[in-house]
Amino acid sequence: MPAETLVTATGGIRDVALALTVGGLIAIAAILPSGHRAVARAAAVARWSSVAWAVAAVAYLFASYAYIRNDAVPAERFIEEVWSFATTIDLGRAYLQMALAAVVASVLASFVRTPLAAAWSLAPVVWGLGWQAQTGHAAGAADHHLATSAMFIHIAASALWLGVIAVLLLMRGPLGADAKVAVSRGSRLALWGAVGIVVSGVANAWVRMSSLDEFVTTTYGRLLLLKIALMSLAIALAAWHRRAMLPRLSDAHVRERFWRVMTVDVGALVAVVLVAVVLSGTAPPVPIEALEDPTPAYYLTGYELPPAPSALNWIAQWRLEIISAFALGAAAVMYALWAARLRRRGDRWPWYRTASFMLGVAAMVWITQGAPTVYGMVAFSGHMVEHMLLVMAAPLPLALGAPVTLALRALPARTDGSRGPREFLRGVLESRLLRFLANPIVAAVNFAGSLVVFYYSPLFEFALSNHVGHLWMLVHFTLAGYFFANALVGIDPGPTRPKYPMRIVLLFATMAFHAFFGVSLMSSEVLLAPEWFGLMGRDWGPDAITDQQYGGQLAWGIGELPVVVLAIGVVIAWRRADEKESRRTDRQAERDDDAELRAYNAMLAQVAERDRES
Repeated sequence: MPAETLVTATGGIRDVALALTVGGLIAIAAILPSGHRAVARAAAVARWSSVAWAVAAVAYLFASYAYIRNDAVPAERFIEEVWSFATTIDLGRAYLQMALAAVVASVLASFVRTPLAAAWSLAPVVWGLGWQAQTGHAAGAADHHLATSAMFIHIAASALWLGVIAVLLLMRGPLGADAKVAVSRGSRLALWGAVGIVVSGVANAWVRMSSLDEFVTTTYGRLLLLKIALMSLAIALAAWHRRAMLPRLSDAHVRERFWRVMTVDVGALVAVVLVAVVLSGTAPPVPIEALEDPTPAYYLTGYELPPAPSALNWIAQWRLEIISAFALGAAAVMYALWAARLRRRGDRWPWYRTASFMLGVAAMVWITQGAPTVYGMVAFSGHMVEHMLLVMAAPLPLALGAPVTLALRALPARTDGSRGPREFLRGVLESRLLRFLANPIVAAVNFAGSLVVFYYSPLFEFALSNHVGHLWMLVHFTLAGYFFANALVGIDPGPTRPKYPMRIVLLFATMAFHAFFGVSLMSSEVLLAPEWFGLMGRDWGPDAITDQQYGGQLAWGIGELPVVVLAIGVVIAWRRADEKESRRTDRQAERDDDAELRAYNAMLAQVAERDRES
């Protein structure tokens, strides 16, 4: 068999087996009740599919090297050359990581029996998908981070959509009369997969199309437009069909109507896959070409140096990071849907909490997509602005929005033994790890201490040079800020909040620590991440060490305003708590004729009487 055909065959088997693995694990984790007879079918699908995924991933590694080698390799040298390719070349390392992830997933899948075990078994799957995104043909596009992030969302969403639909079809027999509930839950998950495919398709168009005209003037543009249109149509049809047909799955014709419900999903899936196959073999209008003489900034970051910072550029500079943008958009949509659900059933949810959360999301959008992340890649002072806004400014309105409290009130509880979003959320909230991290003292230490650990360790340069590290930085410091703000002024469950005087102490202790950190940077003559900022080749702004010292001033100055706002919030909460306690005491006194005060006065009288007698 020709090497090119072998690569295509093994790649196709790998992707289908990966999707079935995802579908089987998600069915156990989030669709089926524990102990249901369909769990055994889903576990068998995940187990054997993961084995097929591992075998296909290893075969894909060998076939890819044979195709790249493009000539006859002596049998005695082939294994040695493949190993060298997999350990010394970036593409080979990615293929090896994909194969290792598949092997680990296959081992874990063989032991999966519970929803929690199935959820944890998805971790190596996500790891493998991340490495697979690095190998797509979009990985060499000009906007490398956007291209690979969009590819990750695309293949993850495709695996979710295909896997859930396929596993529902394979579980039809064991599902029995529970098919209605399973299809309803699976359809919601598949809908998120379909939305992810549309979002990643739009992002891919952003990278590969230089103008809107190319949607109609090029074959690639027309196919991409067709794919996005088909996906949008599939989402609309699936939503309508599920609303119309799912109620009928509970009657005597469940088997016949099950297949009728799934027809639309399968038809949309086949149509989109066919278009995707043709699209993958079509050259994009913007060719992938290596730069002849990349600048130092482009060599380090993958982007040209932005213009010099100015008030206008801090507003005008934007760079799409699709994973964080997708997550923030989903968070805003889900929050709005949950608040609307409470209003529909007559429950009250304060408008100012919704406004606060949306303000926090808007701030996060600017931090992760706007000038802070653009300048944070090329100048230490810009990175310090990004960091301080990330850890101190955005988490405060997010915490005041109380998203966890809203989710617990709005998400329906499952009573059939399965785990839905509410059950997983409660499991996280009740875990020992989260209780530890949400402890106010731990949150304060993490809030302040991780600042030093991050900047004075290799983690800083890793977050600058690696996109996964950058995403980890966003998540870690946002959560650190949220835990701290929630412990001081929030209402979300998790921490055992200290008394208000202790909150003030924690607040000003962290304020002093940030000031100390800023002063240490201002006086330091040692450049942090020297192989990054020292080699950036900026033609504007001060030199790297002076810019770092300026970043220390920003760390000190930017941290003051959020601390003042937090202090005001703690004082207001303290006053309200005192007023609430006073009202409670007054009501109690009215009910028992001030029995507590009379008992206290009587105790004082007895003490005075004993003093006179002595």
